[in-house]
Amino acid sequence: MDNLPAGVYPAKRKDNSSYYRASITFRGKHISLGSYQDAADAHRSYMEAHAITSDPSLSVDGYTSVSPLAFEKWVSLVNFRDNGIYFPTPIYLKKKFFLYYMEPACTLTFDIDDLFYYARKKIMRRGSHLFVNDYGMQFNILNRYGIKNYAVPGKDYRFINGDNSDFRYENIEIINRFHGVARIPVPDGAGGAACRYKVRIHIRSNYVVGTYDSETEAAIAYNKAADILKKNGINRNFPLNYIEGLSPAAYAELYSRIELSPKIYAISLT
Repeated sequence: MDNLPAGVYPAKRKDNSSYYRASITFRGKHISLGSYQDAADAHRSYMEAHAITSDPSLSVDGYTSVSPLAFEKWVSLVNFRDNGIYFPTPIYLKKKFFLYYMEPACTLTFDIDDLFYYARKKIMRRGSHLFVNDYGMQFNILNRYGIKNYAVPGKDYRFINGDNSDFRYENIEIINRFHGVARIPVPDGAGGAACRYKVRIHIRSNYVVGTYDSETEAAIAYNKAADILKKNGINRNFPLNYIEGLSPAAYAELYSRIELSPKIYAISLT
């Protein structure tokens, strides 16, 4: 064991089998590079890390599938070398934003304001859904930007520049904030507001609750329709809308005066 190459250290598993760890110290920070079955592979990992930290010409784009280093570690080392900050997650800092590398061909863009959060959170993917684990629970990262789990891209929200990997706040437009509410344009020359809000609620099919002048009224109309349907014996799990900043008294006043389609009152199990 005394003849192990630089950066390689022996280790034992619980079953007493042997393996090797690789690590490097750079700018006074000891960085683990990973675990390997073979000492030669561990040494290759160390030598590659040494090359990254000493050669500014090596970039994230220089990573190849034959690298002994994990891609995440490669990104972390390049960022540490260039920007002087080490992140355990695969982040590369830019001046006003940062890149989070899911894999070599998939990069997410975030505002600097989100750096502290994603520096501690590993982003994972299941199908098209991106999520993080937080306190033992999975959170869709879209929720962080006010996008509900039921939201439909293009209908309820959109990425302004067309890039759905760009999560900078200026690039995300929330079209419909509330469940069951859809913004509809008002034809030119109609006067009044530029848009109104149509409310639908789904039972066996979609039922129109009504059309309203404000998004708040529409959200409350959906809640009221859900309450009426439950009283009529339709015990579906309707997700109610929460209207932030509205006092209980103001909510109650709107709730009482908002009118719904007569069809909603007539719907029952029979």
